[in-house]
This record gives sequence, C-alpha cells and structure tokens, in this order.
Amino acid sequence: MATPSAVGAACLLLLGLEPEGIAEGSIDNTVVVASEQDSEIVVGKEQARAKVTQNIVFVTGEASPYAKSGGLGDVCGSLPVALAARGHRVMVVMPRYLNGTSDKNYANAFYTEKHIRIPCFGGEHEVTFFHEYRDSVDWVFVDHPSYHRPGNLYGDKFGAFGDNQFRYTLLCYAACEAPLVLELGGYIYGQNCMFVVNDWHASLVPVLLAAKYRPYGVYKDSRSILVIHNLAHQGVEPASTYPDLGLPPEWYGALEWVFPEWARRHALDKGEAVNFLKGAVVTADRIVTVSKGYSWEVTTAEGGQGLNELLSSRKSVLNGIVNGIDINDWNPATDKCIPCHYSVDDLSGKAKCKGALQKELGLPIRPDVPLIGFIGRLDYQKGIDLIQLIIPDLMREDVQFVMLGSGDPELEDWMRSTESIFKDKFRGWVGFSVPVSHRITAGCDILLMPSRFEPCGLNQLYAMQYGTVPVVHATGGLRDTVENFNPFGENGEQGTGWAFAPLTTENMLWTLRTAISTYREHKSSWEGLMKRGMSKDFTWDHAAEQYEQIFQWAFIDRPYVM
Repeated sequence: MATPSAVGAACLLLLGLEPEGIAEGSIDNTVVVASEQDSEIVVGKEQARAKVTQNIVFVTGEASPYAKSGGLGDVCGSLPVALAARGHRVMVVMPRYLNGTSDKNYANAFYTEKHIRIPCFGGEHEVTFFHEYRDSVDWVFVDHPSYHRPGNLYGDKFGAFGDNQFRYTLLCYAACEAPLVLELGGYIYGQNCMFVVNDWHASLVPVLLAAKYRPYGVYKDSRSILVIHNLAHQGVEPASTYPDLGLPPEWYGALEWVFPEWARRHALDKGEAVNFLKGAVVTADRIVTVSKGYSWEVTTAEGGQGLNELLSSRKSVLNGIVNGIDINDWNPATDKCIPCHYSVDDLSGKAKCKGALQKELGLPIRPDVPLIGFIGRLDYQKGIDLIQLIIPDLMREDVQFVMLGSGDPELEDWMRSTESIFKDKFRGWVGFSVPVSHRITAGCDILLMPSRFEPCGLNQLYAMQYGTVPVVHATGGLRDTVENFNPFGENGEQGTGWAFAPLTTENMLWTLRTAISTYREHKSSWEGLMKRGMSKDFTWDHAAEQYEQIFQWAFIDRPYVM
C-alpha cells in the first residue's frame, strides 16, 4: 500500500511539479498519541464535539488576525477555530502578505522547508509554505514574491493589482498540494478532505480537483464547498488568459463567461472572458451563502450579478448559513474597549457607556435623548446617500446621531460639514477605529443599517449582542437576523428591532421615528427589545454546527464532477 507521502509525491509528478523536502520515513507507521495537555483541551470542550469529524481545508484570500479587508477575513479567522474546537482537524491556506505593516502578523509562523513548482502563466513558479499552529488550527501561509508589495491585500491607491489572477491561481494550486505534502503535527491531511473555498480568490480549487486530480485517482474521496461572501466580486479576466491557468483546453467551458452586449467596450468586443467564481459554481459539490436570505437573492436577476440562472440550476445544493460573531472580542460583559461592563441580567452599565460616549464625542450628556449610530464604509452599497437625504428632517427631532467610517471623499466631507451645522446633535468620525466602533456599539441606543444589499452583515449582530436595537433595510442577512418588533405577538411582545422595505427615505425616516417614539414612550418594551437581542445565539459554534450538516450532505453524494 502506498504511503501518504508517496501519494503526495505521485500527485506532484502528475501536475509536473517537483516535490522537495518530503520526509523519508513512512508516515503510515507513525502512532500519534495525545498529550496530557491535549486531553485537557478535549475534556474542556467535550460538550461541543461533532458526531463525525473531518479533515477540513479552508482556502481564502484573507483571515483575521493575519490579513483582513472585510467580513471574509472575520469568517475565515473565526469559523475554522470553532470547527477545530468541535473536534475537526482544520487547515487554513492563505497568502503570506508582506507589505511592511502586516509583516509582524506572521512572526510566529515557521518555514516548513517545503517547496513546490507550479506550472502556469508560461513557466514554473516556486512557492513555499509557512506554518503556525494556533487555537488548534493549522494556519498555512503560501509564500511568493507576488504577495510582497506595498498597498492592501488586493491593490493600492492606483487600483486593483493587475496580476491578481496570477496571485490567486498560485494560491489555489498550493492549496490543493498542501494536504498532500505538508506534514503538520507529524502527518499529512491526505486525500480525504473537505475543501471550503471562499469567494473568487479560492474558486479555482474545485476546478483543479475535477480537471487535474480526480482523472488520476487523486482526491476522488474529497469534496468541495463554495462559500459566497459577496457575489459582486467574481474574478473576471479576458478569455485570452485561460491558457495561463494551466488547465486542460477541454475545461474552458467551466470558466467561460460572456458579457452582455451593453457591458462590452466597443462594437467589435465579443465580451469573452473567464470567470473564476463561475468555475466554482459549476464544479463545487455544494454552495453556501452567508445568510439564508442571500441564498435566495443570488438566484434573482436583481441579486445574481449575472450568475442567477446558473445558481438557480443548483438550488438543490444551495444553502445559507448566517455568520457568527467572536464573543471573545464582542461581549459587553468582558469588552476591554468600553468603559463599563454589563449583561442581559444587569443593564446598568449600558447607560454609563452612553454617557461616556457622549462625553468623548463632545455631545450634550443626556440619558433621555435617543442616540443613533452608523458604522461602516461610506459608499453606495451602505445607503449613505439616503442618510444624507434624511438628516435635515431627522435633526428636527430631539435625537443625537454619530457616524463612524471612511470611503468616498465627498461623503467624508459631508460628514464634517454636517457636524459643523448640527453641533449638538451630529458627530462624524472619519476613518476607522476598532475601539471606537466598540464604544459606539455599546453607547448607542439604535444602530442604523440602510444597506442596499448585505450578504450577511455583522454590525447588526454586534449591536444586538450589546443591547443596541437595529433599524435595518430588510435585505440579505439583515432580514434574516433582525426580527421586526411586534407588541401584540401571540406570546407577548416579540422582535429584536425593525427591518423596513422598500428602501426609501420615507420608509427609513418613518421606521426611525417609530423606534424613537418606542424608546421614549414605552421603556418596558424597549428593555424587552434589548434583552431579546442580547439573548440571541449568534456564536460561531452555532454556525459551525450548521456547516457540519452541509459537510455530511456533501459526503453522502458522489463528487459533483468526477
């Protein structure tokens, strides 16, 4: 019987890659014995153990705390830890970004001495692997010079990097090889893996499994799940780049994409392109979006971003799972960023947090006035233009409003000018600060989220955890997570906030006024809203349990593409 190392070496040769640094000893003769410390960990988390455990490989362009640009980083930094705590063996594969400021994030990752050469883009490109074992997860960092440059993860002040297709092609190839060649904790992950690929950056993985591995008998027992965090980003490049990907010519159809006529540059443009995300949609075994509402929206013409018909055809394997929140970071009972702690059983600290926030912002310290907050990017998706339109009317009410965010320079200037006009009612904090976002979440009475679309949304979850009542546009994950207040429910008052639709200034202003009057005139009802929100279970353990069900369904069926 071939050893796991031999399988990995054979697979490398099939791809035209050169294995280096593979241990000489046969790994299948190794006996792994849990240490006393490991036993203590198992006992401590016994109640959260999964019934069936898997070897899970997350592939992502970012994961907190190493590299993060948005919600994708939060998910891939927390969900693997939750799954590992439930007994799964989990690896996360991501680039090792070195831009001068993020270098220290990889200080505890050691060089594995494993090299592979990847045949793509007209040559062989060598990548290496770094590894850190943290929170029972194997964090694997793919190292290549293309990840070492100033700017953010995907671009700089001049826009997106022109070689992003190349950078994430390398990531996908390396992620397919990592379970076969990296001996982590003394043994490899092997072929029986569950690949969890996140957004377009990792979407070539299911295509590679189907086109370059399974035809040779490798990874035939593996499965892949595509997790769509934001369908707006699909990794679309000209069709002429397909030969650079190193895929067989007959697989072009999996990535083939044709722009509609109205989206083409000129009359002679045929609109032909390759689409990484589309490749994963047609080859992954199952598809997950980050909320149930978003799983429906992506099948509609309005929310499908051109992939709605394809996603509709795979509706039988399309599910939605709401993201969780890290209660180690977001817990009003232990949060180090807020001045006073409180809980669902003792809300007294909430009022103190509000007073401290008003003082910090230079607003009049008034416990009786509703304090409304907004936290997020200043762009069209987040509905900032609608906030602009309602502010003159809203400021006629006896309220205070605070905004935290950065983005469109014109919107940043608008925040500054509005603050100068309504000095006792409005504050605009241009930029982003994690501690300030915690203090705003804890200190505000109402959190406003008028997003045009929101695959999941995290701020409304943070708000409810902190007893801050959300007022949101009923879209995507916002509709799933915020239950409309109903004072006449069958079992008494129900709901955790207000979700309004359609998205109009009139609707938003009316809903805000309803929330404001409830805050002023119905204190007991308001306290019920706060407590019901704080009692909701939005932990990652709850989300991890739902992902386990998806894993089981994926392994029941044969691979979607053999």
